[in-house]
Formats: sequence, structure tokens, C-alpha cells
Amino acid sequence: MYKEIAVENFTNIPKAVLAGADRIELNDNLAVGGTTPSLGVLQETSKYLQEKSVPLVEMIRPRGGDFVYNDLELKMMEADIFQAQKMGIDAVTFGALTSDGELDEDALEMMIGASSGMQVVFNMAFDQIKEENKADAIDWLIEHEVDRILTHGGPLETPISETLPDIKKTIELAQGKIEILPGGGITSQNCDEIAQQLNLNTLHGTKLIDLN
Repeated sequence: MYKEIAVENFTNIPKAVLAGADRIELNDNLAVGGTTPSLGVLQETSKYLQEKSVPLVEMIRPRGGDFVYNDLELKMMEADIFQAQKMGIDAVTFGALTSDGELDEDALEMMIGASSGMQVVFNMAFDQIKEENKADAIDWLIEHEVDRILTHGGPLETPISETLPDIKKTIELAQGKIEILPGGGITSQNCDEIAQQLNLNTLHGTKLIDLN
């Protein structure tokens, strides 16, 4: 199983790598679902993981809350993406929506354009897209060569055992053209069962590896 571990700051990264993390998603402030890490943390993490040959995904998100961003916030996100590109970060993860629950295509085109040379992950903003818009959203992300979609299949407070049918539906809509990466509530205890039920071998989570 390929395990992407979401971490806050640098503290647990050496332990996670030692315990078998295959990829690291770096955030600040996981309590609100993750925001952009500071430049200092990013530099040290990038240096450390490059030495260990472990890929790094950087969260690009200027604040918690919804994924509807104003022009100033988008400018900040674009600057953070260019910074990641300069540092040779492997992937960036972001999302942007309109107030009526559709993809903010203009904002996304700008950020995808800034991400040249890196993998692009559409984050859990996907779970806030209206149900009737999800198929079109997936098609648009495929057309724009986004590499994967991170999804919990519903609100994060809903246990993943209850959102698995929705994740399965997303996998079916993707038709193998874009990777679907399940996350949120996946632990070292339930990961094997979830991987089996979804017929996937790549999972995302903060507790996918027991770091104690």
C-alpha cells in the first residue's frame, strides 16, 4: 500500500519517513483542514525529504473555511505556487470554488498554469461541489491534466465508513483517467479494509501510520 501522510510542520516527518511514509503532504494548521506552511518549514522539509527520496506535496490554502477566494487571496496562492516551483517541490494541492458550488475555472486555470513542472492535486474542496456538478468537475480536471483528486466522499465529520459509497461513485466517474485519493478518517487500523473495499492501493491520512 502507498501511504501519503498529511503532517503539520516538520516535527513528525522524520518519524513518519522512518515508519514507512511513501509521500508527505505538508500543511500548517490541520485543525482547519490544513493551510499553507511557512517558508522556513517548507525549506527544511523539502531539503530533508529530497535527501530521503520521499515526494513532497505542499498545501496551498491561505486560510481555513470555504474554498471561495477573492482576488487578493488568489494572488497569495499564486505566489506560494511559484515559490514551490522554485524550490523543486514535487506537487501542490489546492482547490477553488464559486459561491454556488461549482469549480472556479478562472482561478484554477491561473493556479494550474503557475504549477508547471509539478503534479497538481485538487484538494477536499471537491467534497463541497454540488452533487449534480461533480461529473462535470471531474471531466474539467481531467481536461486540465490535474493528477489526482483528494476526497472524503462527504463532510469530514461523517465517518469514512459511511462515505465509501460516494467515494466509489467518484472512482466510477473518473474512469481511471484521474487518480482518486481517499482521505479523512483513514487510520492504520482501518486502511486495509478501506483499500480492499475501494479496490485502491493509495491512501491519504494523518493517522495512516502509527507514530507512537
